[in-house]
Amino acid sequence: MNIGVLVKPVPDPEQYNTITIDPQTKRLNREGVPSIVNPADKCAIEEALRLKEKFGGKVVVFGMAPPDGREKLLECLAMGADEAVLVSDRAFGGADTLATSYTLVKALEKKAAEGGSFDLILAGNESADGATGHVPAQVGEQIGYNHLSGIVKIESGSESEPSTLTVFQKYENGKNEFTIKLPAVIGVSRDINKPRYTSAMGVIKAKKKPFDIYDTINLEHDKERIGLAGSPTKAGAIFSPDTRRKSEELSGSPEEIAEELVKRIKATGAVIVSGGGCHER
Repeated sequence: MNIGVLVKPVPDPEQYNTITIDPQTKRLNREGVPSIVNPADKCAIEEALRLKEKFGGKVVVFGMAPPDGREKLLECLAMGADEAVLVSDRAFGGADTLATSYTLVKALEKKAAEGGSFDLILAGNESADGATGHVPAQVGEQIGYNHLSGIVKIESGSESEPSTLTVFQKYENGKNEFTIKLPAVIGVSRDINKPRYTSAMGVIKAKKKPFDIYDTINLEHDKERIGLAGSPTKAGAIFSPDTRRKSEELSGSPEEIAEELVKRIKATGAVIVSGGGCHER
């Protein structure tokens, strides 16, 4: 079973307070902010590795990111993935989920043409930064595969290569059970598993595994469908709200301060009622 896994380097959640937004480009300023592999995507890798252990085949991870995204893909290889593809070019920058999905589909198609089609494509249900949950469904639609998202369990009754998978989708009051025909795209929830740790030997082996970089030169694409040009979603006005509050210190005896407070509360239109509470008229 050949499995593609879509991964995204995201800013470390513990460093969110250091992230700023460029008021001109309206993009995140990630410079100096450490990144991690999106947690839900790690669950997707783990699930891919479990399926590979059962059915054989290979696991190829795809990440659309700046050049420094290489380190995060090496981390995925250290977990046990067989190959990695970094989709990186300045022209891909500023993409919304639709343009991102289109670019990833083109990368999947190129890799499939080089080494065989994918039976299954896995991805985290959503990213820790954008959290839209759009990409699995958009990739499925654009590549023409069946697709489901929010999956918390994947089963197969077949001991050989499966043609279908039984998947469970969690919702507020229970679970839905589906049978999905392959090839398919599945977005997995973080509840699906606990990703394995990388070992020292895994890190050493990762450096010797196949690693491709796809850019606009070697990736067939429509330039009107990538980056900002291919993104119908546009950011609106960006501003930082003023969270300051006016304050004033009252002086005098406790009785005088209480009297002044009552006077000011009444001036706002509120009415003092028995029991010490107040309400608006």
